[in-house]
Amino acid sequence: MSGAAVRVDTTSPVPPYEQIRAQLAALIGSGRLAEGERLPTVRQLAADLGLATGTVARAYRELEAASLIRTRRGAGTRVAPPPPGARRRESAELAAGTRDFVAWAAALGFGEDDVLEAVRRALREREA
Repeated sequence: MSGAAVRVDTTSPVPPYEQIRAQLAALIGSGRLAEGERLPTVRQLAADLGLATGTVARAYRELEAASLIRTRRGAGTRVAPPPPGARRRESAELAAGTRDFVAWAAALGFGEDDVLEAVRRALREREA
């Protein structure tokens, strides 16, 4: 990864795998990680971050499921080509941000109704 740094805040209510996934998805979505760029191995990134390999592996699996990265034997893990509709990548970023927000709200003790109302209120304020 050319200069793109991933950091994990162990005091955050957001699980480390989700922090990694969200940061890499944002780097890919913004173009800071370009198509074909090689990502560190699961072991290397886990060692760099001081985490278990399973934590990084889960983040990579979720990024693969979102078609943001591809892992091929002998070629390593690389940023996947953009999907036919660029909208798909934006949807992945929206989903990532939503998961982060929901995890944060849950850690603060807010329930589903509170979270949904906060989102509705923010949307109404944006439209006004």
